Amino acid sequence: MANLFCKQSQNYVETRPSYPDDLFRFIASKTPRHDLAWDVGTGSGQAAVSLARIYKRVVATDTSQEQLSFAPRLPNIDYRHTPPTLSPTDLHQQVAPLSTVDLVGVAQALHWFDLPTFYDGVNSVLAKPGGVLAVWCYTEPQVDPVVDTVFWRLYTESGRFWAAARQMVDDEYRSLLFPYDPVDGEEGTGPFEFTAERTMDMGAYLTYIRSWSAYQTAKERGVELLTDGMVSDLDKAWGGDGKVVKVVRFPCFLRIGKVRC
Repeated sequence: MANLFCKQSQNYVETRPSYPDDLFRFIASKTPRHDLAWDVGTGSGQAAVSLARIYKRVVATDTSQEQLSFAPRLPNIDYRHTPPTLSPTDLHQQVAPLSTVDLVGVAQALHWFDLPTFYDGVNSVLAKPGGVLAVWCYTEPQVDPVVDTVFWRLYTESGRFWAAARQMVDDEYRSLLFPYDPVDGEEGTGPFEFTAERTMDMGAYLTYIRSWSAYQTAKERGVELLTDGMVSDLDKAWGGDGKVVKVVRFPCFLRIGKVRC
């Protein structure tokens, strides 16, 4: 996972959306305590910063030191560079002791994980009863029908360069194996839908596309996804003035559940 994003960390932090406040309010309303949260696969800290406004302490881990170098520093966030796999002993020493974490959150990263191993680790650190796992992803950006038509042509062409795990995102985490009980007040574990927004001019929109792992993979194989023709088509769809700023919406899909005791 880390290798897929290390070459475009700057692009990632510049153009990826921040997650909506109502998503975090919903998650917080389902966690009985707000002392400790673990943000897994924090990347450049987008989710960690929002969690830090709610939880007294956040441990935010990632396998990419390059990504972590762009994360905002706050006094109650403890960023840690970890290997892809942690033994139970290392997990409890480097992340949190047994049964002490109120929330484990995973933003746009769960599809890269070995799920059985990850769930074992989550179950060991979540507080019992009441500890909550919340995982969410966002799907492709929505601008307007004209821009989106060109975008989907590009996205279709990029399909062979995405890792197989990306299918879980395209599926909105609906088919995700999620062995947790519904949180209080809910009949199921989701997905619950939210919307993230970011304003972009065309330059930022193209930089967002260059932040894709598929874009990096294509470049490594000698393929330029943003050909002159594709950029020209996007420019026309944008309205011919790349400096115009548009609202870009990212649908977000949340699965949330509490640990089984």
